[in-house]
Amino acid sequence: MRDLGVGFRHLLRGQRWVTRHGGRFGFGLLPGLITLVLYSAALVALAVWGYDAVAWATPFADDWSSPWQDLFRDVLAVVLFALALLLAVLTFTAVTLLVGQPFYESLSERCDADVSPDGTAPRSELPLWRELWISARDSLRILVRACVWGVLLFALGFLPVVGQTVVPVVGFFVTGFFLTEELAAVALQRRGVDLRSRLALLRSRKSLVWGFGVPLGLAFLVPVVAVFLMPGAVAGATLLARDLLGEETTEDGPEAERPEADRPVTA
Repeated sequence: MRDLGVGFRHLLRGQRWVTRHGGRFGFGLLPGLITLVLYSAALVALAVWGYDAVAWATPFADDWSSPWQDLFRDVLAVVLFALALLLAVLTFTAVTLLVGQPFYESLSERCDADVSPDGTAPRSELPLWRELWISARDSLRILVRACVWGVLLFALGFLPVVGQTVVPVVGFFVTGFFLTEELAAVALQRRGVDLRSRLALLRSRKSLVWGFGVPLGLAFLVPVVAVFLMPGAVAGATLLARDLLGEETTEDGPEAERPEADRPVTA
C-alpha cells in the first residue's frame, strides 16, 4: 500500500517541477490543445449521431414494441459513448506524446538531469525519425492491449450490479496502468528499455503504477484538465521511471535553483 502513496507523490512532484519551469510548461500545452480539439470533435459527433449508428447496427430490433426498442438502443448508445470515452482517455496520451515528441523528450531529459545527483541524464542516440517510429509502434501495441481490455469490460458491463459497480473501478485501474506506461515510456525508451521490459517493470510494482496512473486517469476525464496536466505528467513519469530502475533521485535542492542554461543534460 505504501507504493500507492509513492506513485501519487511522483505525480505531484512532476506538476511542481513544471511550475518552476514556466516557459516549458506553456509551450507544452500546444500538443495537448491540438489533440483535445480532434478528440472533442469526434466525441461530439458520436454523441450526436451515436443513436443513429446503434439503430443502423441493430436492425433486428426494428420490430420490437415500445418502450423496449428505445430502451435497448439508448443503453447501447450510452455504453458505446462510455467505451469511446475510455479509449479516448487511453489514447489521448499516446497521440499527444507523438504530436509533441521533441518537446516532451526534452522536458523529460531536463527533469532527469534536474533530479540526478550528478546533474546528468541519459540521452538517446537514435535519430528523431527512429524515435518517432518506435514510439508509434509501441503505442499501437499498447492500444491493441487496451482495446482487448475495453471490449472485455464492455461485455462485463451488461452484468447486473457487477457491471455498474466493479467493472467501472477495474476500468480505471486498467486505464491508469496503460496511461502510466505511455508516459513512462518517454524516459525508459531513452534508456533503451523496450516495450516488453517496460511492461515487466510496471507489473513488478503495480501499486506504484496505480498510485500514479489512477488519479491521473480520473483527472484526464476532464479534457481541459488533461491539457494542463500533461507536461507535469511527463515529468512525474520520469521520476517514476527512475524509481522503477532504482536510480538515485535527489529532492528539490540546489540543482533546482540553478538557471536552466547552466544545467548539463548529457550523459
